[in-house]
Amino acid sequence: MTRRTTHVAALTLAASLLAAGCTSSGEDGEGSTFAPKDPKAAAMAAAQTYMEAAGRGDWKTACPLKSQGLLGGTVEQCIASRTDGDPSPSPSGSGPEPAGAAQFKASDAVEVAAVGKHPAGFGVLVTQTGTEPGKPAETERVALRLVEEGGSWKVDQRERVRPKDMAREPDMPALVRAVITAGGE
Repeated sequence: MTRRTTHVAALTLAASLLAAGCTSSGEDGEGSTFAPKDPKAAAMAAAQTYMEAAGRGDWKTACPLKSQGLLGGTVEQCIASRTDGDPSPSPSGSGPEPAGAAQFKASDAVEVAAVGKHPAGFGVLVTQTGTEPGKPAETERVALRLVEEGGSWKVDQRERVRPKDMAREPDMPALVRAVITAGGE
């Protein structure tokens, strides 16, 4: 093999390993070479980022995190429909959060089966806690279905979790599966 052919083969191998979601530096904490990335952690990170962006009205960040099924069009159409002609997002991470700003926490990701038009993926419970000055703290919960699409995790379903859902199913994995399944039918 010529030096050029060897170089092209090495680049092709590296590109295919990156496309397969592998790293060469052991970034998964295992210290192994070419270990696959943790899909649960990636799904949880996508869920958290999506909810934080949607909470601040940052649709330039939130819309690309929606699956084609949830998006219902293009990312540009999503952004335009959410910003009413003002495509500039709210400030993100550029300083301290304003008083009463919502805080988001993503639960552990659980596997969820396909239902209706929604493919199998991971379910994540996101808890939002926020306060407005002079009002008691409010907590809302949302169950998200995340699916792998185009090499990254996208939100495919968003269901509000009501207090009666939590009373009926106090176990987090079962709660997420029940809410997502009921909302997906």
